[in-house]
Amino acid sequence: MTGTGGALFAAVFLACAVEAVEAVTIVLAAGTARDWKSAGYGVGAGLAVLAVITAVLGPAVTAIPLGALRLVVGGLLLIFGLQWLRKAVLRASGHKDLHDEDAIFARELAAAKSAQAQTRFSVPDWYAFTLSFKGVLLEGLEVVFIVLTFGANAHDVPLAALAAAIAVVLVVAVGLAIRAPLAKVPENTMKFVVGVMLTSFGMFWGAEGADAHWPGDDAALLVIAPCVAVYALVWVSVLWRSAPRAAEPSPASELMGA
Repeated sequence: MTGTGGALFAAVFLACAVEAVEAVTIVLAAGTARDWKSAGYGVGAGLAVLAVITAVLGPAVTAIPLGALRLVVGGLLLIFGLQWLRKAVLRASGHKDLHDEDAIFARELAAAKSAQAQTRFSVPDWYAFTLSFKGVLLEGLEVVFIVLTFGANAHDVPLAALAAAIAVVLVVAVGLAIRAPLAKVPENTMKFVVGVMLTSFGMFWGAEGADAHWPGDDAALLVIAPCVAVYALVWVSVLWRSAPRAAEPSPASELMGA
């Protein structure tokens, strides 16, 4: 695997792992509080819809001329990447609460327990079904977008799909094994890294789509990504000094979710 291939695999793996953690948390809440059978139906329905969307979008994305594809996708990745990076910097600097899967699980669990039970279309618990369906579909759409855009731009959809599959299977297996939210996963750090990588790929592909030429071609990513990371960490350090907090945790500990 080349350096660019490794960067592609890492970016897709981490981004898809984050989405999978959030989907698993929602499904676990639906199954624990309501009905596992109905939650399973919701997961199956969500995966079926995703399969149809992927079958439709896949050929359409790969049929777009490479230059136009890189310009459009590069711009989208840059927008998404900067959003992820902005939130990660605010979390790391103490200006935004850290992402807490335990709190999210407790919130979803409470909402699920308070909802009224209804049976529709032979589904024992419609609330558990819809909660799981929406969680899988929404997070899954982001996984599909990541795989198709990264894979098509890098001319390696199979590698992107492999990275996504490994990430999703790993997260789902761990989640089902422990039947608990994956609170120990360093999701805040992962989101920071994913934000850096999405922003870097967005800059790289967007510029190439606009007919710019990067010195060193693909090797330029090995410079762009560290520069974006350093820039973000500088902002973490600057913003950390003005963050409202009782204690004085370091920016590094905030980034790691400590």
